[in-house]
Amino acid sequence: MAKYIFIVGGVMSGIGKGVATASIGSILKNKGFGVTAIKIDPYINVDAGTMNPTEHGEVFVLDDGYETDQDMGNYERFLDETLPSINYMTTGRVYQEVIRRERNLEYKGKNVEVVPDVPLEVIRRIKEATTKAKADVTLIEVGGTIGEYQNIIFLEAARMLKHECPTDVAVVMLSYVPIPQNIGEMKTKPTQYASRELNSVGLQADVILARASTSLDAKRKEKIATFCNISPERVISAPDVESIYDVPLNFEKDGLGDILCDVLNLKHRSTDLLSWQGFVDKTKNGNKKLHIAVLGKYFMSGDYVLSDVYISVIEALKHASAHQDLGVKLSYLDSEVYEINPAKLQELKQYDGVLVPGGFGSRGVEGIISAIQFVRENKIPYLGLCYGMQLMVVEYARNVAKIPDAHTAEIKPDAQNTVIDYMPEQKENMARQSFGGTMRLGGYACKLNANTIARDAYGKDEVRERHRHRYEVNPEYIVKLKEAGLVFSGVSPDERLMEIAELSKKEHPFMLGTQFHPEFLSHPLAPHPLFLAFIRACTT
Repeated sequence: MAKYIFIVGGVMSGIGKGVATASIGSILKNKGFGVTAIKIDPYINVDAGTMNPTEHGEVFVLDDGYETDQDMGNYERFLDETLPSINYMTTGRVYQEVIRRERNLEYKGKNVEVVPDVPLEVIRRIKEATTKAKADVTLIEVGGTIGEYQNIIFLEAARMLKHECPTDVAVVMLSYVPIPQNIGEMKTKPTQYASRELNSVGLQADVILARASTSLDAKRKEKIATFCNISPERVISAPDVESIYDVPLNFEKDGLGDILCDVLNLKHRSTDLLSWQGFVDKTKNGNKKLHIAVLGKYFMSGDYVLSDVYISVIEALKHASAHQDLGVKLSYLDSEVYEINPAKLQELKQYDGVLVPGGFGSRGVEGIISAIQFVRENKIPYLGLCYGMQLMVVEYARNVAKIPDAHTAEIKPDAQNTVIDYMPEQKENMARQSFGGTMRLGGYACKLNANTIARDAYGKDEVRERHRHRYEVNPEYIVKLKEAGLVFSGVSPDERLMEIAELSKKEHPFMLGTQFHPEFLSHPLAPHPLFLAFIRACTT
């Protein structure tokens, strides 16, 4: 019989519910259970592709092309699994399916109501994901916090599923336990209120993960247990840790895996986290620390730096560095600075490597192009991802191939030479104003050419990588770019699309850009080959 664990948030959002869910999954998987994970986002958006990255964070693309929340990336990394689109749902997607079924008379003429029909669609999707994955345990993270109007239908789905199979559903509440600076004492009252709010929708937490800056003492555990109606051993301390990869190890110190087995009547199994522990140790014991600049345009929100916009890139750099017994210090650079003050480009010399991640739009683009020219001319290792490859091609076209007014059609569609242009099918989408879910999305094959950096890094002739773009290298300029020295080391199987561009090692120690997003396939115990090659180049 399949088991289900709902992970809900109390008090406030943004305290690590996704990482907690991924960590629970990692623990149970390392006990030998088949595990899958689902993310529920309480947005009317049908997918995450149209959400502002500075507000919502990174858009993570699944292999089947669905654009999702960044937590899906955490699930894949911690579980070492490839998850399908059924594992991600939004309010918009759920309602879209209910309305589609109503229009097709699949409800056989009965009145369709928010309750129970919308929660029943949520349950149907949960069960379909469980069946598809052949999972023993399915984790369902409910976005937002308890008490918000937006996620009430999802909590109702949890209540209904719990009513249907009471011994097969567990509820885990992640709640913040603050320590007000002017008081200096850990306060449990917000968690008590969150627990009562959860009770008000017909649910009782089986486990409470108490997030705080420090570990909970016995007194606080007893207090939460008393007022939230659970036993003290089911109050799990979740203090701030050095790395998100410490979280599964920290949970296991309090025996979370065995507790969940007790709640769900699962047979106890030992947990083997030795490989995970080995990786965590490497992240802390690097013999040398590399200084890598991540040059982007989505970092700043007021006075705050939003590194979550590029979370998969950042984690991929950590994976590759740890694998080579190296530490990594990341600096987030706003490309607009180099447009305002080009003299500041000199600061790039202090970095061991520079990475330009994906992005959209015109803001900061000339700053990125100037930085790419600087690192090319100064032999600083460079890795460009999607937009980072496209702008690398633009820079090379302008300054090496001497193609006048070279640009990307995304920024300057009337440029004399659009070396980066719309893919043909994308022109039709733009004409129809069909934007949501219409980019080139998901996994596609890439053929690698011999005697190139990319081929040496992968160690194979063909790979499959995930994409998210509307633009490509304009075929009309490929020959001229090649003649100028640019190497297209990866191409689509039909050789129509240029997937990887690089400079030969004679020209540069490491300058490589990918049309795809390799960061989506990097896992803690299996770093991505191109990130490994980049980090290796940064050490020389």
